[in-house]
Amino acid sequence: MTLQQRDRRALIGLGVVTGLILIWYATSSSDSPSPQVVTAAESIPVAERRLTRLRQVAATVPGKQQILDQVTGELLLREAGLISAETAAQAQAKLAEILQRIGRAQTPPLDFRGVENGPVRPLGDHYGEVVLSVSFEGGIEQLVNLLADITAQKELIATNEIRLGQAHPKQKTLPVRLTVSGVVRRELVPQRKGPGAI
Repeated sequence: MTLQQRDRRALIGLGVVTGLILIWYATSSSDSPSPQVVTAAESIPVAERRLTRLRQVAATVPGKQQILDQVTGELLLREAGLISAETAAQAQAKLAEILQRIGRAQTPPLDFRGVENGPVRPLGDHYGEVVLSVSFEGGIEQLVNLLADITAQKELIATNEIRLGQAHPKQKTLPVRLTVSGVVRRELVPQRKGPGAI
């Protein structure tokens, strides 16, 4: 059996590649650092200190869990006042309903004429704020009662701005523009897009 020229070249190439692989394997395996063995005298005090520290951490877990449960309960109680809605428009409509309900409860009832939705904006890192402006005409005592009733609501709403117009002396009323905001979940705040987005 005779080998042709092409077969000889293939066998020589295979031998060269095999030799290079063996040389690479021999040099790379000797370069890897061997794991260092720690003597028993050094590891026992270190292990005891680590065990003591782990026991101290484990002893604080029940106290931390109790604090976490307490804070979670307080958060749920406070977040019960959030205006719950699926979209920002629904939250603004719910805020308008709350204001209409408060206005109807006044004596005499307040008639909100102009209702304007403001922007939905972030309120801190975890919440959003819906804004609504209403216009009405009433007496100063009605305005004071309205402001008191707004703060007494279970929902987290507050007055942002009050603009008073010139009073009508004969009717003892004045035009009022009241801006109120309510707290919502952060997911309802639209995401800013473009170069100005943060």
